[in-house]
Amino acid sequence: MRRIAGSARYFRSALRHRKFDYWSSFTTRPKDLIENYHNCAYGVANNAEIGSFLRSKFMVSRALSTDAAASASIGEVHRAAAGPLVEYERRIIAGELLDGDVCQLGTLGELQRLYDELVESADACKLDRYSSSEKSGRSRWLWSRLLPQSSYSPVKGLYLYGGVGTGKTMLMDLFFYQFYTLIIVTLGFLIADVYIFRPCNWRRKRIHFHDFMLNVHSRLQKHKGVSDPLEVVAGEISDEAILLCLDEFMVTDVADALILNRLFRHLFSNGVILVSTSNRAPDNLYERGLQRDLFLPFISTLKAQQGFYFVGKDSSEVMKRKFRDLIGEHEAGPQEVEVVMGRKLQVPLGANGCAYFEFEELCDKPLGAADYFGLFKIFHTLALEGIPIFGLHNRTAAYRFVTLVDVMYENRARLLCTAEGSPFQLFNKIVTISDAQQMAPRTSSRSMRNDEADLCVDNELGFAKDRTISRLTEMNSKEYLEQHAAMLAAKQLS
Repeated sequence: MRRIAGSARYFRSALRHRKFDYWSSFTTRPKDLIENYHNCAYGVANNAEIGSFLRSKFMVSRALSTDAAASASIGEVHRAAAGPLVEYERRIIAGELLDGDVCQLGTLGELQRLYDELVESADACKLDRYSSSEKSGRSRWLWSRLLPQSSYSPVKGLYLYGGVGTGKTMLMDLFFYQFYTLIIVTLGFLIADVYIFRPCNWRRKRIHFHDFMLNVHSRLQKHKGVSDPLEVVAGEISDEAILLCLDEFMVTDVADALILNRLFRHLFSNGVILVSTSNRAPDNLYERGLQRDLFLPFISTLKAQQGFYFVGKDSSEVMKRKFRDLIGEHEAGPQEVEVVMGRKLQVPLGANGCAYFEFEELCDKPLGAADYFGLFKIFHTLALEGIPIFGLHNRTAAYRFVTLVDVMYENRARLLCTAEGSPFQLFNKIVTISDAQQMAPRTSSRSMRNDEADLCVDNELGFAKDRTISRLTEMNSKEYLEQHAAMLAAKQLS
């Protein structure tokens, strides 16, 4: 009982210091237990950490019936108030932590944003273990052979990196252990409320990176003989945890380095959301390691999970929501832009420096560099929907897309996009003549036909694709987006 009373005191203390509105409600509907409203202010913290500093207002009502609490399913009860940012402040108030560190607050803003997105999108992310598929990893693999499909998460994870002793692990743990269900029960008129915290039913796991990789290799041994054991292992892991928190992400073993890209491509395809801590920036992982060139695609895959690059057919609504956030109170509508020599380019939707296009409207029409330069004289942000996998059938569109990325990079423009794959996957079927000659022949004629289907052998495009992959990756990096934000701020001041 002391523990419960202590939890209640902490909760009320947090309510008091966060300027919560607290009232009694005569409704017994579980969905009325907790509601969360917030506004975000975008800012830059010290050490170039970009964070969302939340000005939050949490409205809590009290259920007056134990029957409602008892009958409510876990999925119906909202998560306990606020998440990592409020818990961080509670610990400071309680004297468990020193006054807040500015850099930590910036990171907490991002963790709070992720927490809010997960709570809001729990159903879309298939986080609840009881409402998700019960298929085993090997059964999932078998079904994926018969009915190929992917389920990329609409919510992106976080990669936290910095020096030793900066509090990365503490902040990640603060985030991870917030996913508990709060049930508020009133026992009687003269008896105080009872606050009960219990773990929610979300598929989530927090593990040290080295333990995670040992587990992966152990599972691979178990599934020897399967054509793609990594896909089976990824299926098992995603069945257990959609939210995967890895502490101390550090690659030193060549065996780990060689499988990470394929493993995480399968995990992300299964909807896994990665939150990790590391002492190294993504570009510095496995630095000077053996066969590091085979590890580089993983860095690209990891970075594609940052920024505004969304993979999968289910990501359209997420990108449109981000586009609406960027234009703010402005109303998007069709616009006409003069590009070159009196030519006009029709913009389907544009507002506040942001333009929205379907891929076909920019890359399947006879447009060139001059048109794209004209576009980015007016707009600083492009939302591009539906970037396909490139091959022989759409080689011309691939050329235009390469040119579009070059122009955007030159103008330091910001890209929001949905795509059928990561930057590497988009160009996987584009090869040079030399690459084509070095491809190992298959023993099976069926496999050979699959390999050659839609393969585009084009020297110029094959050489250009490496530059495009690199630029797409960089354009979704924190550093690039910071430069873009600084450029916009400088223009507003001038």
